[in-house]
Amino acid sequence: MWKLTMLDKNVRLQLATYIKELTSETEVLETAIPGITLFRRSSPVAPQAVVYEPSLAIIAQGKKQTLVGNEVYIHDETRFLLTSIDLPTIAEVVDASEDKPYLSILIKLDLQIVRELITEIDLLDIDPAATFSGLATGPSTDDLFEDSIRLLTLLSTPKDIPIMRNIILRGMFYRVLTSPAGSRLREIVSAGSNSNRIALAVNWLRENYLLPLRIEELAGIANMGISTLHHHFRLLTSMSPLQYQKQLRLHEARRLMLNDGLNTSTASLRVGYESTTQFNREYRRQFGAPPMTDIRSIRSGKNG
Repeated sequence: MWKLTMLDKNVRLQLATYIKELTSETEVLETAIPGITLFRRSSPVAPQAVVYEPSLAIIAQGKKQTLVGNEVYIHDETRFLLTSIDLPTIAEVVDASEDKPYLSILIKLDLQIVRELITEIDLLDIDPAATFSGLATGPSTDDLFEDSIRLLTLLSTPKDIPIMRNIILRGMFYRVLTSPAGSRLREIVSAGSNSNRIALAVNWLRENYLLPLRIEELAGIANMGISTLHHHFRLLTSMSPLQYQKQLRLHEARRLMLNDGLNTSTASLRVGYESTTQFNREYRRQFGAPPMTDIRSIRSGKNG
């Protein structure tokens, strides 16, 4: 395995070299460091429907764009992508080749560490009435690249991972929280803010998407009136609660058909659809092809 010996002047290129080496035999590597995943793409990837989890994505080489509603977020070697809630998106790798593959590190947000940092360093300068989008981009600094390298070098000393992982992540999350994008995350994790209340509703939907949606119950979870819930939910996710639930159901059905071999009818019932015809129609609208055609395309490697 390639090992870090000293920091090059261009730490981004060093991170790219490290990710390229580690992903030499796979395009997606779930590392031995909890919550750390590496990606490599040797050609552009067509737009795909993907549910992002709360995470920090740092690109060492290449470019990606993410669509949420009508908003397009460009993230590349100069801009990280911060996702503060579970969010259905359309993602596309737009800059990748055999000579210069797309290379990135995805770091799952440890919200406990984030909350501790906000309290410890007095980052509570938020507007409780504000609601921001669940996605934001910010500057990818040399400090973040260096921290990413330090994380990955832990793979050479597994015994250090349990202690050093959290130490390095605290530094990275501090840099993100104090960056121009940090206010988004601070709003969402700060109890009592509108963004935090909507995040509670989002988390409930994520865990209970199989249940019929009762908007009054969801408003109660967020401690908001129904019209206020709809307004702030759309600001944070770019969709209504019903649209959000529908996308979660479709993504889960896709996973069940792909990984568990379920047929269309069984998968649609499993995720809460009463009509297979409606499921087929909405699935095709979401993923661009009928269910079984889409699944066959993924398995043959034609769908990203």
